[in-house]
Amino acid sequence: HVAAALAVHSALINRHGSLMNQQIKTRRSARLMVVDPQGRLLLFRYHDEHQAPFWATVGGEVLEGEDYPSTAIRELKEETGLTCPIGPLLRERDDIYAVARSTHARWLERYFLVRCPPTEDISNTHWSDEELSTIQACHWWTLEEMRKADPALFKPNWLTELLDDILQSEPAL
Repeated sequence: HVAAALAVHSALINRHGSLMNQQIKTRRSARLMVVDPQGRLLLFRYHDEHQAPFWATVGGEVLEGEDYPSTAIRELKEETGLTCPIGPLLRERDDIYAVARSTHARWLERYFLVRCPPTEDISNTHWSDEELSTIQACHWWTLEEMRKADPALFKPNWLTELLDDILQSEPAL
């Protein structure tokens, strides 16, 4: 497992050549594929100083003393106001990028499924100052809308395929 981890880390560093001589911090994040009974996926539109606006899932960094599932529960409540059960782990991602007001880091992400009731009432009451400044909109995306959009609008760009996999294995309720 160590050799495989080193190979992944080396590939990530090589993709981000300008970072090769810097010490890269490793950070962990729980990401949530929040899907309603119609099969729509909740995404936030982010914009910060590092890149053009993009759509990404609910979620955030694992804090000291937390594990991925407890982070998922906290982030769902903080970012949406929803209190739905956290479902199974769907996918893991290992990438290097920077988020608002930070430097590049190696992010170890875990994507969990969250089935929730239909709602347009997404609360930002518990958003941090960073979230208030970088999250510009939220939208419940249908699979058809995502397929018609440029994949580069989504971070990561495989969110459409993951939603498709979810809906094929667990059709909308």
